Amino acid sequence: MKTTARRLPTAPVALAAALLTAFLVLFAPLSASAHDSLLASSPEADSTVDTLPTELTLTFSAKLIDETGATEVVVTDPSGNSVADGAATVEGAIVTQQLATEAPAGAYHVIWKVVSSDGHPTSGEFDFTVANSTEVVPTAEPSAEPTATDTAAPTPSATAGPGTDATPAPAPESDDSSASTTLIWVLAIVGVLVVVGIVVRLVARGRRAPDSSDSDAPSER
Repeated sequence: MKTTARRLPTAPVALAAALLTAFLVLFAPLSASAHDSLLASSPEADSTVDTLPTELTLTFSAKLIDETGATEVVVTDPSGNSVADGAATVEGAIVTQQLATEAPAGAYHVIWKVVSSDGHPTSGEFDFTVANSTEVVPTAEPSAEPTATDTAAPTPSATAGPGTDATPAPAPESDDSSASTTLIWVLAIVGVLVVVGIVVRLVARGRRAPDSSDSDAPSER
């Protein structure tokens, strides 16, 4: 008995082959030229950390191209101020960005840009939240309270220069000494006058004595 092989329709086979060829042509180059993607970050996207860490790290799917100006990481605080400390560094597939040591609490925004291993630049962004501030708040210096020495009246100084507030020492009272000197001079003058009067009287008495003797002589005769 003679058997005949059964043939499949050629149209469906040709259509399937054409679709497979198109798939390989369209999607194979796309997968080969796909850019490196961000696999992880620290802090993680949309996470909350206690305080701002000293550095932010980004981990990619392949080794990045480390060229001058190729890698850039911008980290801003809730006020939009940058907290990045210096330029980002690349080590293989890991990018590290140093951060400021003092930073406020709130929402932080990260924008990154790198060059993939295929030579094409790629970028992205994400947010994270800081719960506690690390900013140092300056404390007001307490005012010095006046002490007993400060409130005491200043001691007068004889050597105080011009423009000082020192109270001059009172001048010694000279009324008593002046009165004593005047009294001495008065007594001296009175004494001199007394002596002069006594001398005058003695002289006058001496002159009258001969005259009286002369006048008594005739009467005796």
